[in-house]
Amino acid sequence: MPPDGALPDSALRAVGARGFGVYVHVPFCSSRCGYCDFNTYAPSDLPGWRTEGYADTVLAELELAARTLGTAPPVDTVFVGGGTPTLLPADDLARILAAVDKTWGLAPGAEVTTEANPETVTPESLRALRSAGYTRVSLGMQSVAPGVLRVLDRRHSPGRAAQAATEARAAGFDHVNLDLIYGTPGESPDDFAASLAAAIGAGVDHVSAYALIVEDGTRLAAKMRRGELPYPEDDVAADRYLAAEAALTAAGFDWYEVSNWATTPAGRCRHNLLYWSGGDWWGVGPGAHSHVGGVRWWNVKHPAAYAQRLAEGVSPGAGREVLSPDDQHTEDVMLRLRLATGLPLDVLDPAGRAAAERAAGDGLLEIDDGAAVLTLRGRLLADAVVRDLLT
Repeated sequence: MPPDGALPDSALRAVGARGFGVYVHVPFCSSRCGYCDFNTYAPSDLPGWRTEGYADTVLAELELAARTLGTAPPVDTVFVGGGTPTLLPADDLARILAAVDKTWGLAPGAEVTTEANPETVTPESLRALRSAGYTRVSLGMQSVAPGVLRVLDRRHSPGRAAQAATEARAAGFDHVNLDLIYGTPGESPDDFAASLAAAIGAGVDHVSAYALIVEDGTRLAAKMRRGELPYPEDDVAADRYLAAEAALTAAGFDWYEVSNWATTPAGRCRHNLLYWSGGDWWGVGPGAHSHVGGVRWWNVKHPAAYAQRLAEGVSPGAGREVLSPDDQHTEDVMLRLRLATGLPLDVLDPAGRAAAERAAGDGLLEIDDGAAVLTLRGRLLADAVVRDLLT
């Protein structure tokens, strides 16, 4: 990674060809959830560290980004993720968004999302975020079952996420997402049905539902390794996914990506669609990843190292790679096939098109108007379908 973060001319010429977004990582959490392996830090992990100066550090990276990219397209989407972004004061989140606007300009109708843990927002903070220009809030609900929340080490009460979603809507957010996790050890079918009902009943326009993944190095993985908890079962996860599809479809949601449903096209997360369709974005913050014109890079992970580099006027990038045409093709197939719009068959080579025809014969794909679209059964086996199309 060059010390100044300079990008190849080929990348600079291509920036924004498929849209341009900004991701801002806020790595702080009140406590670490047992299943989480994201680059996050609880107070005990950062003795003496204060979050008050974090927004200024983010602004320093945005200044470096402006020097690196020069003229860039207006920003279509901004996504502030974590960690728990709403541990920062609403004023800091407003300053960060204003700095993004100052750096490149926000496109008309830009989507601006912040993630939030339900216990870290109030009606007042939500109104402040909406006034600052945030258009979408994504709340980590995970479940309404007390036992499931305990296994996941979640701090909020069973009903708090739905309440926070209602508060967000009252604050003027038209677009509100609730995240669910299914397949947690001890979760019953009734537990998950109750979580789906609560999410739907909250009046949100977007729901994400993900199978629990046990990541090495987490407390949850250690408990399973010691035999204190059973490992998730694939058949249970499949049953939960089918339950989510049935309940959400009946409530007026449509899937647009394997794990995401929205009530209208406007409710779809445009920032995630930018990722899935091969767009460009600058990732700000410790451990954040970026992609511009076929070049991917990632920042140093620790907040102190990140801040130190920026204080010295050096790029916080830890490393980068230039994606080969084969790399870009693999990612194109892997990501676009997950979308309800499907994968254009002309993206595939002859062997891939033959594999798509076989998958269609097996009921895993539908071939529609020159595109391969996963069936419901195909969504359950999406990774396997992708592998077949790429071999």
